[in-house]
Amino acid sequence: MVIVSAMTIQETLANIEFMFEDLNDLNVILYAAKCYDKPNCIDSEFDEDYKRIRYIKRLLHRYRVTGDIKERLLLNHMVVAQNVFGVEPTTRMLFVRINEKDYSALKTFLIYTSAMPEIVRGINGRDIASEEIKIDDRLTSFLRDL
Repeated sequence: MVIVSAMTIQETLANIEFMFEDLNDLNVILYAAKCYDKPNCIDSEFDEDYKRIRYIKRLLHRYRVTGDIKERLLLNHMVVAQNVFGVEPTTRMLFVRINEKDYSALKTFLIYTSAMPEIVRGINGRDIASEEIKIDDRLTSFLRDL
């Protein structure tokens, strides 16, 4: 029989929280698993929901390269990710996974969904202030027409 003291559990929880203070490519999937809010799920459901982060990345990249945006599809993926991972964790994961060149478009969508904080904390060793990122005017006009 293994006995675990309450202090050990508290220390473990503190270590887990500390591990995610700086989110990066090495710990983002563990962070996603920690934040995943879908009881009794199976691995394939988690994988499917996490792929939404990659889909958003791909759609934003395509927008930067071609100027073509599927705003409703991107919004759908973003809202579903926010529902299963939480708003703040989804925002942090997106800033880790998405190229800095796409931050302007990302910020525009996050503002539209009321998910853009003043500061995105702990992204690849730094905090990202919202004021440092421009809003994409072209996307803003697309989103106003929805």
